[in-house]
Amino acid sequence: MLTVEAAARTDVGLVRKSNQDTFGSDEALGIYVVCDGMGGAAGGEVASSIATETFLTIARQELMSDRGASSEVSRRALKRAAVAANRAVTNRAAYDERYRGMGSTLVGVRITGKSLIAINVGDSRVYVERDGTVAQLTVDHSYVAEQVRLGIMTETEAENSSMQSLITRAIGAEEDVYPDLFEALLEPGDTILLTSDGLTRHLHDAEIGSILSPENTPTAEEACNQLVELAKENGGSDNITCVVIRIS
Repeated sequence: MLTVEAAARTDVGLVRKSNQDTFGSDEALGIYVVCDGMGGAAGGEVASSIATETFLTIARQELMSDRGASSEVSRRALKRAAVAANRAVTNRAAYDERYRGMGSTLVGVRITGKSLIAINVGDSRVYVERDGTVAQLTVDHSYVAEQVRLGIMTETEAENSSMQSLITRAIGAEEDVYPDLFEALLEPGDTILLTSDGLTRHLHDAEIGSILSPENTPTAEEACNQLVELAKENGGSDNITCVVIRIS
């Protein structure tokens, strides 16, 4: 039977005055989420907080009402939770002028047995590290990522683009939201990372994979700390949040 060890850390970084990132979990149900807010300091903090809390609440309700362990149960629960999070953020912005235009990315996972289901809206990511190799499981909803997928930009051009922060989907941006879902089978020794773009903007995948390797960082907490500190050493231009989950 697979067991899970999880740790999380968020840091304001070296440039921002406030932290608009939020993370949360329900370890008993294997749910973890990271949200990266936008829309001014107050708006970003409110959006990411609402998105995180609503996502966890609705995912928990869905999974408690349907005790099945199938991937379809998890996929349905995560999708309904993301839709509810979008509705909660848009509703708050609609009746409070202070928060007009606020939004958030959202990336979440559910781990049950050997199954990993991931959901994302925006450019926060899920990675899976195995045997020293790391792979991004999610697909960024961002302008530069779409340009790379179309062959218009190279990876290097995307990394240096001034439009890196322009995302094409967000929680709270519109009345309807269209999250993507991904699935992977887990093995003992795997490490899962959920992260905001404040980390991935300053670390290449190879650096992330090296730190996530259990051979280099024996605990999830140590991996979180090393990831955040290296992102800060490399610039720390944005808030930095990571959730590291070890499978054994």
